[in-house]
Amino acid sequence: MNIQKAKTEDHIRLTEITKKSKAYWGYSEEQLEKWSNNLTVTADYIQTNPVFNLVDENQIIGYYSYLKKEDNQVKLDNLFILPEYIGKGFGSFLMNDFLERMRNEKCQKIILDSEPNAEQFYQKIGFVKIGEFETSIKNRFMPIMEMNL
Repeated sequence: MNIQKAKTEDHIRLTEITKKSKAYWGYSEEQLEKWSNNLTVTADYIQTNPVFNLVDENQIIGYYSYLKKEDNQVKLDNLFILPEYIGKGFGSFLMNDFLERMRNEKCQKIILDSEPNAEQFYQKIGFVKIGEFETSIKNRFMPIMEMNL
């Protein structure tokens, strides 16, 4: 198992992982279709932003990406793994690689908008909820979280 920089041609696989991972939380097909554009990873996105794949036995099984916001601050934009790998330590493996990369880049603060079902995962790692916003689903709120390094 290793982490590799994503290539633009990985965009189809990363979109598949994103959509399957989101579906894991029980959202309806109709809702997932409404989110389709937001769950699509384009070749341009990979070319423009840092994207790193989790590869196991030559298969991409997850990935993360981030956006550089301002000096010493980044936003974790995506962290997804295939549903069959959820709860088996692969998300933590991805997150540890991301955090090590951020420390090496002298990042001082990380922010993210968490999937509500993943909030506890981020809390265990050390992220703190600093706010929330309502999503397109009534009474569904996305936690805004941060971590100081």
